Amino acid sequence: MVVGLFGGSFNPAHAGHVHLAETARKRLGLDRVLWLVSPGNPLKDRADWGEYEQRVASALAITARLPNQLVCESEMAFGTRYSLDTLLGFVARWPGVRFVWLIGADNLRHFHLWRDWQQIAELVPIAVLARPGDPIKARLSRFARQYATARLPEDAARGLATRSAPAWVYLNAPYNELSSTALRGIDA
Repeated sequence: MVVGLFGGSFNPAHAGHVHLAETARKRLGLDRVLWLVSPGNPLKDRADWGEYEQRVASALAITARLPNQLVCESEMAFGTRYSLDTLLGFVARWPGVRFVWLIGADNLRHFHLWRDWQQIAELVPIAVLARPGDPIKARLSRFARQYATARLPEDAARGLATRSAPAWVYLNAPYNELSSTALRGIDA
């Protein structure tokens, strides 16, 4: 079993998130994508978090008809706050599953600010999903520079889950221009 772990605030979850998750599932050959709704991102302003229950509900609603996309409240269940601790929880509970961390290119630019980011990179393979904006910044990020020799060519993406970490791939795909930030602006 190969599972993609797709973390985010999902405030709100939208078709752009589905586009990224489905792109990853198809291109990486994932059996499932677990949406990890974060109770609170320590790197974001609390005003942008939104109510946790509403964010979970929006993720459940948008994935309801997607059998390979499952919403998981792992940080609440595991009692974790940081991504590394959540990942360690998955690896410990399901040792036979191969996990791939899914991250948008917009987040890769500041991945080095995440707590224990290097340990995440050394624990599971990472798939970076193209997002609107400047993709060059993601490819020149501290993570990309530090792990340049661990980068797979895009045509080898399907084999990413079989690689030992550190291993990563940058997945180009047509952009979906939706963003939670823009949607919150519309709702205001």
